[in-house]
Amino acid sequence: MLVIKIGGAKGINHEAIADDVAALVSEGQRLIVVHGGSALTNQVATELGHPPQFVTSVSGYTSRRTDRRTLEIFEMVYCGQVNKGLVESLQGRGVNALGLSGLDGQLWQGPRKAAIKIIDERGRRRVLRDDYTGRVEQVNVPLLTSLLDAGYTPVLTPPAVSYEGEAINVDGDRAAAATAVGLGAETLVILSNVPGLLERFPDESTLIRHIAADRLEASMAVAQDRMKKKVMGAGEALAGGVARVVFADGRVDQPVRRALAGEGTVIR
Repeated sequence: MLVIKIGGAKGINHEAIADDVAALVSEGQRLIVVHGGSALTNQVATELGHPPQFVTSVSGYTSRRTDRRTLEIFEMVYCGQVNKGLVESLQGRGVNALGLSGLDGQLWQGPRKAAIKIIDERGRRRVLRDDYTGRVEQVNVPLLTSLLDAGYTPVLTPPAVSYEGEAINVDGDRAAAATAVGLGAETLVILSNVPGLLERFPDESTLIRHIAADRLEASMAVAQDRMKKKVMGAGEALAGGVARVVFADGRVDQPVRRALAGEGTVIR
């Protein structure tokens, strides 16, 4: 079992990823695709007059400020254009892809955060209480297994659903990790617009090629911005029984094949 997370930054080679996914499926590989859509969401939100805002938690993690209007735009882009675009690409390659959000069938479920503590631009601590964010605690494994058994390739995207039935923005990398754990995947591949974890970001020549699982927490010191969440997701996947996580370059030809061959940052 393989889970592939496609990042939402600019420059990702979706056509090459679709080629790899189609080839793997034709070879009998069972897999799940999870994707983001952050760059396009930023663009659409700005065009709609509700530009994106990002907040930094007191623990140093940056995330999207998700008020209700942002959530609506988020759903429009992630569940609409990006998800259906990927499904169309895979269908055109003979893959019977089926697009779902974490809302559908309570696919991804978890708590909505009652409040988030942030550091504002002036360095002051603030509490936000109208944010629609949360985390994935439960994965509807029977639903995914039934789809795989029926010959579908699920293509999944945030948002998830809270225990109260509300849509919540969740981190896609950590949602992919939870999915990999739930399905007992051997490998989680996380594709982004860098070749892997860089010791001195953004110098791509400083790629860290191998990290032992027990050294992953120490690597958080060199992770920048969104890579922090990827490292966190990798740790959760490994702790849940996934044997290997690969941070790999989603901009290149054969990105999934290269990741499976060990190109990128391999964490065991």
